Amino acid sequence: MSNSRTTTHTATEPYTVPLAPGVSAYIQPDGGWCLNNAGFVTDGATTLLIDTAATERRARLLRDAVTDSGAPLPSLVVNTHHHGDHTYGNCVFPGATVIGHEACRRETLAAGLQLHLAWPDVDYGTIEITPPALTYTDTLTLHVGETEVRLLHPGPAHTVGDTIVHLPGQGVVFTGDLVFNGGTPFVMMGSLSGSLRALDTLRSLDAEVVVPGHGRVTDPGVYDTLEAYLRYVADLARTSHAAGLTPLEAARGADLGEFAALQESERLVANLHRAYAELDGLPEGSPLDLVTVLGDMAVMNGGKPVACHA
Repeated sequence: MSNSRTTTHTATEPYTVPLAPGVSAYIQPDGGWCLNNAGFVTDGATTLLIDTAATERRARLLRDAVTDSGAPLPSLVVNTHHHGDHTYGNCVFPGATVIGHEACRRETLAAGLQLHLAWPDVDYGTIEITPPALTYTDTLTLHVGETEVRLLHPGPAHTVGDTIVHLPGQGVVFTGDLVFNGGTPFVMMGSLSGSLRALDTLRSLDAEVVVPGHGRVTDPGVYDTLEAYLRYVADLARTSHAAGLTPLEAARGADLGEFAALQESERLVANLHRAYAELDGLPEGSPLDLVTVLGDMAVMNGGKPVACHA
């Protein structure tokens, strides 16, 4: 992996990282809540966009970054999952066909203006929910000129409708929120055990360049950190569940150790709620009581709701 991809950026505004001819990542610092990454693939005639952004303004900045690179406006948009920071901006690309897993379409429609409900004071601009119009179940292969773009569904993980975007010829993978680089994993709407399986799937692709859903472009070493954290959560859940502790009690008494440096540490309690559900035998991806989980995260966040960074 070249130094240009591992250089620490100090920018606070979004920036573009060229990864291979016709392939770029679009990074939104600091990668916290609602500051997701995107990417695009182009052959000069056709452009495929991977994810959008949480607000109309940010989606328009993304659109400008694509066209400023010399690429035409996207005719294809792939959503890695349904969360609004990755899908709200779909409506800024009205001429594009939106593609996603069938569960991504279902959850996008079910969630509606989900970010508006969670963070009502944010200036989202004009947002029209635009779900995938083209869906798949297991795998789908697209071609942008000579570039092969493989879409893979790893099963329930970050959500029930995740998509991995793999460019085998370029050794690049766009992971969506299966990977947070520098941030705490978040499996509240998916599966803890499924997230571990998804890491195995990502490793099997042998991609040297990893574009996470949040945080800087990185390499496969990030998988080890995520696996260690998820196994820590699984172990904490098993002992705390057996001891009769609630997820909040377990989280408040936990020593994060090496994981304390990860951003959004309040996600621990949400991840424990998911782990407890799986220990109770509920199917992966089963809906949780969001009011309870979000309330517990607020407690872990010093008694105040987590802030949207967009």
